[in-house]
Amino acid sequence: MKELQPTESELEILQVLWQQKEASVRQVHEVMASKREIGYTTTLKLMQKMTEKKLLKRDTSQRVHIYQPIIGQSSVEHSLMQKIKKNLFRGSTSRLVIGALSSDPISKSELQEIREYLNKYEASNNSTKK
Repeated sequence: MKELQPTESELEILQVLWQQKEASVRQVHEVMASKREIGYTTTLKLMQKMTEKKLLKRDTSQRVHIYQPIIGQSSVEHSLMQKIKKNLFRGSTSRLVIGALSSDPISKSELQEIREYLNKYEASNNSTKK
């Protein structure tokens, strides 16, 4: 499978669509424009290019075209994490995790979520080694 490498602007659009499941250009643009200055035609062109790149699909059955993401959030996250791990942390998972944990303060609930994940991960790896 081809490596997923959406641009920063494409990721911004994907974030909106992953959250809303589907939206018109106007709806996506309103969310993006609330965070930064961007023209409607820029949003439109980006979404058209993303459709050509098979990142989005467009329903043209009605007057207002509705867009949906074709690629899932977890697929993009995995692809980008692998790229960051390889290129920035020399393939080291521990350096990646330590870097992420030391870059910003972490809430108690996030720390608890990480602990729970590590416990499940460790338990599943121990059961496969027996």
